[in-house]
Amino acid sequence: MPTPHQPSAAVRRALRKLGADIHDARRRRKLPMAVVAERAFTSRSTLQKIETGDTNVSIGIYAGVLQALGLLDGLTQVADISNDSAGQALASADLPKRVRLKPASGSSRDG
Repeated sequence: MPTPHQPSAAVRRALRKLGADIHDARRRRKLPMAVVAERAFTSRSTLQKIETGDTNVSIGIYAGVLQALGLLDGLTQVADISNDSAGQALASADLPKRVRLKPASGSSRDG
């Protein structure tokens, strides 16, 4: 049996905003819920959950809805290295101070 999981307030807040943004995007496109749900291969009730930021809906279904709205490219940028300043700083700090070439093994300098 899965362990009950209560996402943090920050996660719930982020999903509520994402849901509200999806809701607004759907309305700007003048698309009824039934049409978006069908295009995303999900149910209208699941789309309603997404638009309220339900934490129990899988990310795959969120992605399907974003694709149905033509917004999937934004999802691919979420954890992209170019947007990860903390990760880039950590990687830069971990670079070696000096780089040396290792001598080739098995080669003779006498010739």
